[in-house]
Amino acid sequence: MTTEATAEQAQQALIEEFEMFDNWMDRYQYIIDMGKALPDFPEAWKRDELKIQGCQSNVWMRHERRGDAIHFDAISDAAIVSGLIAVLMRIYSDRPAAEIRDTSPHFLADLGLDKHLSPTRSNGLHAMLKRIYEVAEQEAA
Repeated sequence: MTTEATAEQAQQALIEEFEMFDNWMDRYQYIIDMGKALPDFPEAWKRDELKIQGCQSNVWMRHERRGDAIHFDAISDAAIVSGLIAVLMRIYSDRPAAEIRDTSPHFLADLGLDKHLSPTRSNGLHAMLKRIYEVAEQEAA
């Protein structure tokens, strides 16, 4: 997602999208649909060093520098988790490291994700977010 919008603006746009849904089942379906739209993640990338610990299902995430931005690719073998990955990819992929590092992760609370996820999914979401911020910190250094 390369746009003129900052990560904070992208966060706000996603919050506004989620506000359209009155019930959580519709939000879950929206998240699942976002996950289904993720680009293919080649089997060769499903290596132990790309696996994110702390997730209930298998989650793999890789990154590469593209100019001054970091591009993330990720996938899970679970539908809802893939949707959560899609949320994070939409906000953080293809942005400069410093912008990622300096963007607050608290938009998740505004989406209402934490209070509607099982503890293991919530932990996994935070493990993915932590990895994104670690990559940004390393790339910005």
